[in-house]
This record gives sequence, structure tokens and C-alpha cells, in this order.
Amino acid sequence: MPLSLLRAVRETGMVWLSMFVLGIGLGVMVTSSGLPWWVAPLLSGGVYAGSVEFLLVGLLVASAPLSAIAMTTLLVNSRHLFYGLSFPLHRVRGMSKLYSVFALTDEAYALAAPRDPRRLSHGWILWTQLGLQLSWMSGSLSGAIVGATLLQNVKGLDFILTALFIALAMDAYRHRPDRVTLVSAAVFGIIAALLAGDSMLVLAMSAFTAFMLLRHQWNKRRTQPVEQPDA
Repeated sequence: MPLSLLRAVRETGMVWLSMFVLGIGLGVMVTSSGLPWWVAPLLSGGVYAGSVEFLLVGLLVASAPLSAIAMTTLLVNSRHLFYGLSFPLHRVRGMSKLYSVFALTDEAYALAAPRDPRRLSHGWILWTQLGLQLSWMSGSLSGAIVGATLLQNVKGLDFILTALFIALAMDAYRHRPDRVTLVSAAVFGIIAALLAGDSMLVLAMSAFTAFMLLRHQWNKRRTQPVEQPDA
């Protein structure tokens, strides 16, 4: 077994397990909505965009037009545009970058971005992303086949995603403890939720990105040596 796979299992295996449980929720939702079981692995494998797949189930049941589905997917997944700014894609070699771009989900970003890119190998990144997707797909398939009868009335499954991101945020802060980043992200999120409603994510991430760029420029100017005038 490759060392990069062993390291990925050791460092991200619990997140894979969480993705499996989340996938069960998607599978249960698919079959409970009257859709055939094969829709669950089709969405989790082909779309693979997290929260938008839950929205797509409702849109498919309502027979929404293709334009509405496309616009919803674009708006919900627009946050991925910001992930590319700091995801260590340069550590991935060759054609594997195409899969790494496709598999750049919230969880993959949260696991890789806070770490030192110099310590992240090509194999670790790909195994981490592949493990996340396979866990998500197998969970959705399990939920679609058996979850609709066994887990339909279990309470608390809808909180798993929230709990997962809280854990990922704590892990990211542990790797890079930056109070300014933490507080500013929370402030922008609260303000956007109050002002933008359902569009809060795009507004919050846009404002947060602009703030971080300004902060970077400010810190860069502060650390530049002051040129002394010639005598």
C-alpha cells in the first residue's frame, strides 16, 4: 500500500466516514422522494458538489426546467471559484490535475488548504479526494438501497453536515491559528446572512476574499524595507 494512501487514511479517514454518513442522507432523500435508487450514485458520482445535490433532488421531483437547474447549480457552487485561490493544485502532477479540479469540494479544500503545501504530496492530495468521493458515492448508494426503510425516521442526521464543518474549521485553525481570519470570517458571514438571505454565501465569501487581499497588501507594505535616501 502506498505511503501516501496510508497517510491519507490516517489523517482524513474520519472525514471519509462522515462523508459516507452524509451520503446515506442523500440516498434516503432520493428514494423517499419517489426517484429510482440509481439516481443517488448518479448524482454523487457525476455531479459531486455536496449541498447542490440535495437541491437537485427537489428540482428533479418538481420537473424544474433545465435553465433553473443550471442557474441553481451555478449560484450554489460559485463558492468553488474562491477555493482555487489557495488550494495546492500545483502539487498535483500531469493529467491528474483534471480530476483534482473536479473533486475540489468543501471537504477537500478544508483538509488541504490549511496545511503547508510543501508537506503535501501528489499522492496524498489525490487519495484524499478519491477517498472523499468514494465514501460519498457508497454512502448514497447504501442510503438509496436500505436507508429508506431503516433510517427514514432517525433524527439528527441533518445536523451531520454542520457538525462536520465545525470539526473541519477547528482542525484548520489548529494548523494555522489566525484570530483575525477567524473573526473576520464570522463577522462577514453574520452580516451577509442578515443582508443577503439565501445569497449570503456568495456575498460573505466575496467580502472575505476582498478583505484578505487587502490584508495581504497591507502586511506586504509593512514588511518591505524602507529605502534610505542617498547622503
